[in-house]
Amino acid sequence: MVSYLARRILYGASVLLGSVTLVFIIFNLKPGDASQMLLGQRATPEAIAAVNKDLGLDLSAWNRYLLYLNDLSPLSLHKDSKDTRSYFDAQKYSGVALLSLGGSSLYLKYPYLRKSYRTKRDVADIIADALPGTFILATLSMGFALIIGLFIGVVSALKKDSLFDRSALILAVLGMSAPSFYMAILISWIGGYLFYEHIQLPIFPIAFYLFILLSWAIRKRSEKTPRPFSKVAFKGLFWSIGTWLLLLALDAFIGQTAFEEVLSAHINLPGTHLEQSGSLYEVDVFDGPYLAPRNLILPVLTLGIRPLAVIVQLMRNALLEELGKDYIRTAKAKGLSTYAIVMRHAFRNALNPVVTAVSGWFASLLAGAVFIEFIFGWQGLGLQVYEALVNEDFPLVIGSVIVISAIFVAINIAVDIIYGIIDPRVRLKT
Repeated sequence: MVSYLARRILYGASVLLGSVTLVFIIFNLKPGDASQMLLGQRATPEAIAAVNKDLGLDLSAWNRYLLYLNDLSPLSLHKDSKDTRSYFDAQKYSGVALLSLGGSSLYLKYPYLRKSYRTKRDVADIIADALPGTFILATLSMGFALIIGLFIGVVSALKKDSLFDRSALILAVLGMSAPSFYMAILISWIGGYLFYEHIQLPIFPIAFYLFILLSWAIRKRSEKTPRPFSKVAFKGLFWSIGTWLLLLALDAFIGQTAFEEVLSAHINLPGTHLEQSGSLYEVDVFDGPYLAPRNLILPVLTLGIRPLAVIVQLMRNALLEELGKDYIRTAKAKGLSTYAIVMRHAFRNALNPVVTAVSGWFASLLAGAVFIEFIFGWQGLGLQVYEALVNEDFPLVIGSVIVISAIFVAINIAVDIIYGIIDPRVRLKT
């Protein structure tokens, strides 16, 4: 186990090095001048030269790269002279000297992510303030996607080729196809504006749906083998909404018809009262900051749609594959109930691809919440990254990349360990 963890940590360190190198190259190849953007209208040649020297931009790209790696490394080499760029400044670094090497010293320290170009704050402090908001948003989104996705996936597998199964697959494809920024705008508009004061529900499909359920209840008494309520309820919902949409299309095509008043009639329900933008903490002018958990609803729903669609398909396909294996047929021959076969045997073995997807998607949610946080005004790491990119704030961008890459590596290591727990066929070789 120790050797395995050591290999994984070494692999993670190489991933972090590659991420830092790639972002560093991109920032040095792209057009733009950070010092000129910071100075704005005050960008005189003298001022630009002073800012470049202060930020270390007057050095060659190779020297800046080596100095940045030296700042990131827990073991770093620093000059003893205060006039050098690699001097160990106690105001910037936190560590202890291990070895003196004649004019230089080897230090053991915390990684230093430098200061933001724009705010002059430590990048580590900015990320520490912003990361909890993104972590809460990503965790709740993945929890929502996991609970709903596993349930729909299991039911779809048990009811293969049914109307529920086909509808779930269609919705899953739509969920994966919809871009996050588009869904964020749509959900923000519907939930935070259109349905803010009240929700208008059309009377026709509701009445038609209740009529279908009432007809089933009446016929149930006279039929020897009545259809299951779940099947009738789902199909009735499909037919009632489909009929209403068809009549709306005919009404729009033909013009005014006798159905116009019936189709347009609606009932008003209380609205969502959810804001289109907001963060976990809001500020009241009299009471100060206060917790606003309702602001989580819309961004969590938006961020969880795509992983939900993936989990539904993975769980359905994996469970169908497990249900077709020999040990399942043996369990059925022994007389085990469907619940025992699915939950005690097939479900656990079908979780492997889901665990892989959840681990990757959770880390992706931390990295991909930029658009969601920007549209909803959510104060998190994604919004900080967006503002850093707009303002050419290289230290904040690369610091965020390092943190997100470290989360990816940690999650991958945890997933490999979880594999050996949930599936006896997969064991870590110590």
